[in-house]
Amino acid sequence: MSKRQEKVHTIGFSIVSKLNVQLWVRSLGLFVLLNLVYLAASGALLFVLGERKALQAVQDVELLGQPTETENRWLVEQGLEILPTDSPPRGVALPVWFREAFPPETREALRMVNLPRDEDVSLFYLFDNLQYQLELNINENRTTVIIHFSSLIWVLKTLFLVLLVAQLVNLFRMMITRADLIRQVLRPISELTEQAQTLSQEKGPLSVGEMQALAGTLDEINAARLDTRIDLDGTQDELKDLAVAINRLLARINESYRLQARFVSDASHELRTPIAAIQGYANLLDRWGKNDPEALQESIDAIKEEAANMKDLVEQLLFLARGDNNTMHLDLERFDLGSLAETIFKETEMIDGGHVFELEASECFVFADHGLVKQAGRILVDNAIKYTPAGGTIRIVVTTSDSNAWFTVQDSGIGIPPEDIPYIFDRFYRADESRARATGGTGLGLSIAKWIAERHGGYLEVLSREDFGSRISLVMPRSDIS
Repeated sequence: MSKRQEKVHTIGFSIVSKLNVQLWVRSLGLFVLLNLVYLAASGALLFVLGERKALQAVQDVELLGQPTETENRWLVEQGLEILPTDSPPRGVALPVWFREAFPPETREALRMVNLPRDEDVSLFYLFDNLQYQLELNINENRTTVIIHFSSLIWVLKTLFLVLLVAQLVNLFRMMITRADLIRQVLRPISELTEQAQTLSQEKGPLSVGEMQALAGTLDEINAARLDTRIDLDGTQDELKDLAVAINRLLARINESYRLQARFVSDASHELRTPIAAIQGYANLLDRWGKNDPEALQESIDAIKEEAANMKDLVEQLLFLARGDNNTMHLDLERFDLGSLAETIFKETEMIDGGHVFELEASECFVFADHGLVKQAGRILVDNAIKYTPAGGTIRIVVTTSDSNAWFTVQDSGIGIPPEDIPYIFDRFYRADESRARATGGTGLGLSIAKWIAERHGGYLEVLSREDFGSRISLVMPRSDIS
């Protein structure tokens, strides 16, 4: 049995058993009904044959008279007795409205079914001596006509036993074959559960009502109602597994949709600020700056700065969009992370003269995209520069452990409040909005660095204390292959 078949067998066990039992009970009920119909038909057959045989006996007695003792012995062998009687009348008369359906010779007869008792006879042979008895007047003589059904009952009983054995065999076969058939029919439900569980990063068989309720709930879910969930009460185990998986999937989609909406809102807000500044300086130029060299230069410088900020923001947004769509191509190569840290150190020291930079880098090789790792390193250094007052110290350290390489940037800046640390990698998040505005930036740098780290199988580690400084480390797998 394959893993998928085992999955279907496990998932569908309870509902398959339930459906199998229900179908088995229905089949049993159908067989019981069929047996009752057979018994009713057998009784009707005996009644009709008994009436015909009694009619023939009455006509013979009317024509030939009462049979002699010798003739009676011969009649008994043929399943018939015709006896004169002086005993009180016994039997049931036909209803008046029903008598017209019978011949005049037997219409007024009293009828009864007689089953002679014999304590030595087993239940299996109990009905072999069944007799159909009529009491009526023939030629003004009280006469009893008894019809014996021994041979006919033996035939009907044999047919009934054959039918019963066939039904029992069929019921036993259905218990096995129908369970496999139900599992096969319900396999799409099990596969849907498995796919939903996979999509929700976690890790049947439904009644008609449950399937309609599930379909109705899913049909009502749209982008505006992603908080809708499937009701789990009163469902089968398999449906509950599927519903739980779908609910988790919906929760993830809802969270992604919420973050996307927030991302669009924040991006619009970030773009609105430089656009408003450019528009304001453009209006200033249009009104007074044409003939004022000082206002003209101020407006040009401001517009250039805001345009550069917009360019950086758009590039960062495009970077994250390509990352989200998995369209970012990685040019993997083996290089020395310590040498990369030295390059970043020299470039930063040339650009920024307001801080003290220190480097401590040992040789450490990684297998990664050189350009992206350099971008992540620059983001960490730029972040330290923004939040470290002039004259503060920024250290760039590259160390190794048994399996990882560490690119660490430590500063003596303002630090990060503890309650803000879990959110610093969220897009557009800034711990202190007022200080962030003063230092510039868009709040996307650490999000990009986090994406780069995770894409290379690593992570970012943060240690910070307010008014003391922060230490952020890019941790990546080492490459020991020369």
